[in-house]
Amino acid sequence: MIPSIHERGSGTIGLIRYLYGPGTHEEHIDPHLVAAFDPLAPDPGRDPKATYGQLQRLLDQPVNALPASRRPKNHVWHLSVRAAPEDPVLSDEDWAAIARRMVAVTGIAPDGDDQACRWAAVRHADDHIHIIATLVRDDGRRPRLHNEARRAQAECRHIEADYGLRRVPPGDGTAAKRPSSAERHKAERQGRDRPAREELHETVRQAVAGAASEVEFFARLQAAGLLFHQRVAPSGDLLGYKVALPGDVNDDGEPIYYAGSTLAPDLSLPRIRERIPTTHDVHQDEHEAATRRPTASSRTVVSAPTAARRSATRAAWTVLVAFDQDGDGAAAARIAATGEILDTLARTSAAHTRQQLRDAARAFERATRSHTRAEYRHAQALRRAARDLRYSGPPLGRGEDGATTAMLIDTLFFLATAAAHWHSQRHHTQQAEAARQAAANLRAAYAAAAEEPMARLQAQGLRLVQPVRDWAAALLHATTPEIAEAVVNEPGWPALAATLTHAYQAGHNPQELLTEAVTHRELDTAGSVSDVLVWRLRHIAGLPADAVETPPTRPARHSTTASSPGATRLPGQGGAPQGHRR
Repeated sequence: MIPSIHERGSGTIGLIRYLYGPGTHEEHIDPHLVAAFDPLAPDPGRDPKATYGQLQRLLDQPVNALPASRRPKNHVWHLSVRAAPEDPVLSDEDWAAIARRMVAVTGIAPDGDDQACRWAAVRHADDHIHIIATLVRDDGRRPRLHNEARRAQAECRHIEADYGLRRVPPGDGTAAKRPSSAERHKAERQGRDRPAREELHETVRQAVAGAASEVEFFARLQAAGLLFHQRVAPSGDLLGYKVALPGDVNDDGEPIYYAGSTLAPDLSLPRIRERIPTTHDVHQDEHEAATRRPTASSRTVVSAPTAARRSATRAAWTVLVAFDQDGDGAAAARIAATGEILDTLARTSAAHTRQQLRDAARAFERATRSHTRAEYRHAQALRRAARDLRYSGPPLGRGEDGATTAMLIDTLFFLATAAAHWHSQRHHTQQAEAARQAAANLRAAYAAAAEEPMARLQAQGLRLVQPVRDWAAALLHATTPEIAEAVVNEPGWPALAATLTHAYQAGHNPQELLTEAVTHRELDTAGSVSDVLVWRLRHIAGLPADAVETPPTRPARHSTTASSPGATRLPGQGGAPQGHRR
């Protein structure tokens, strides 16, 4: 059950007309009172003699009794309470009881207070009610409405338990503000898919992803076509910003601006500045990049979508392995930076994965905010990977860049799962649910991205000669006996056998690679363990993500004779796989 406290208004009669009217799309059916401060209050919906004006005058009487100078301008309080779509239809008596509980807990009409504010609850649909109240008590004083939104949320959790309704995760005040019904109706009238607030929220979030400076952030806003205004102190220091969509104007034809902090708590300028790397972070990042890629410049590497996705996979895997180390501040930063990766990946994705990745990014956005303060120095590698993804350009979605996309999505799925687990442990209910939903979307995106590259790896595995396939199976049993039997019976087993062979041919110790792949993070949530091991092995070993007939060789990190226990060596081959069927 969702309570929504709407913006306060100045006209009681206007809201009454809306509640009793047909609605924007004739969706209001049988509007009528279910409860009110006075059981004899006129009901224009059921009593043909009652009028809107009579109900308005009754509600406004304490307001009008005050001298004009003391009357509050915005004296109309409006709360809607909506049940979930799967909830049973409640009776008028049930909704009346719910309305009384809501006005009591919010401070509009506390139990036993005969001088409280006047209110009425109108029902014009099966699944929700609207409560209208005027913010002057019968004794002329103002009501105490401290934290009424949070109190309404808490009471709805109790109502759900009392009536056996769907249990909605409780909020913690860190969610982005939802568009109002007026904003949604305006978007419908203008033919836009989403309200301006949602469009701006997503665009600003994408502009933040991986931004290395305030200048870059504002340049991205400008490139996206947004109107923005910077608030500057007399000293010249930048204090804040606000953004608007072109064409979204008020009655005077002026753009409607939203401050970053009103779009989401973490989009205020001070919170954005927390993400931007310090000089020390930049130097450390450059050192790590040089260590990882000693022969290639950063500019060369990020020019290709394939290289950017492989770099992002490397950063995501490093974070996954150390996810819950370094304290809660580090984990919160890593979750937020994972959101930046998802935002950028969705923005630069190929057509066949675009919608699933956008759904994943939008769902995960809620998981990136909690009351745990993020320590972004622990997440700069992920943020830089997001920046590289943005500037590398969109991939073709096939061949090597399609396969590296599948590899990256697979790793991000486990990061989202780790985030859900971390939030659950700390009772961050909404964030945990958002991360789980993002993981489900990522699973769907993975299925679309991995179909072609996995089919090619499967074909290579099926062409392996039988002794090589037996060697791969024996290696798996010797290294991971607890999962080996299940894995060799999965449809993806031939692709894993091919990957183990490729790793050996490239000079690696496949047994050590397998050990690294299975011990660092869990595999219980994997839809296909063989698929997960394929991507982890290809990433760890630096193998091409897409199938090639003969992987490029390089100096071995380990002795090739240590690839497996002696029992796994192929007779007459010294333990080394020799090739494929032709």
